[in-house]
Amino acid sequence: MSTRNDSTALAAAAASATRRANLIAILSWLAPGAGYFWLKKWTRGALIATAVIGMFLLGLGMQGQIYQFSQLGDLLSILGWIGDVCGGGMYFVTQLLGAGAGNAYTVWGNYGTTFLISAGLLNLLAATDVRDIALGRKK
Repeated sequence: MSTRNDSTALAAAAASATRRANLIAILSWLAPGAGYFWLKKWTRGALIATAVIGMFLLGLGMQGQIYQFSQLGDLLSILGWIGDVCGGGMYFVTQLLGAGAGNAYTVWGNYGTTFLISAGLLNLLAATDVRDIALGRKK
């Protein structure tokens, strides 16, 4: 009987650790670098926050386009939207403010769009790294 209780307790602990890691990853997705700060990885958190937020702001400053769900029509628009949504909270705040209309008629506008998508993808990569650290898979 005790082995059954031990395995149940281990399964519950593993499920609890996974839930905690998932919550930290969602926090990191919403606010770039926040998951690293939560895990006391100060340098990584500062680097990711600076890089992701900086790339996002540069993209907006270069008149990059934020893809909206209502504009999805072809594969490239869908992929661009996925990259933008990976920016987390910055994407939603930008949408609420009505910014990110873009200027596709300038070279800077195209570069800005690329910066916005790249910032989102870097943010997603950091969130998955935070989850792996929280689960103890890496340091």
